Amino acid sequence: MFAVVVKFHIQPEHVPAFREAMVDNARQSVETEVGCHQFDVCCDPADPTLFFLYELYDSVEAFEAHLASRHFQEFNLLTSEWVSTKVVNAFERVYPDV
Repeated sequence: MFAVVVKFHIQPEHVPAFREAMVDNARQSVETEVGCHQFDVCCDPADPTLFFLYELYDSVEAFEAHLASRHFQEFNLLTSEWVSTKVVNAFERVYPDV
């Protein structure tokens, strides 16, 4: 399995709209992408501008399909100006291995 962790800092005035768009993106990913098994959207209660994502895919190719999906492209176009910082890390899940 291929895991992706993303941290976003969002401009404060865009937090509500970003949250709504991100939840919709995550929902569509899990519901429509065969290779996407998990897409958690988290927000820091002490800093509402900080978002944390944990995504789990079958493979790198499944993640690349996610990036090419229409819903992700629309999300990215809508929100890119709202993002102050974005850090993406990719991992191979070791346990559990199924």
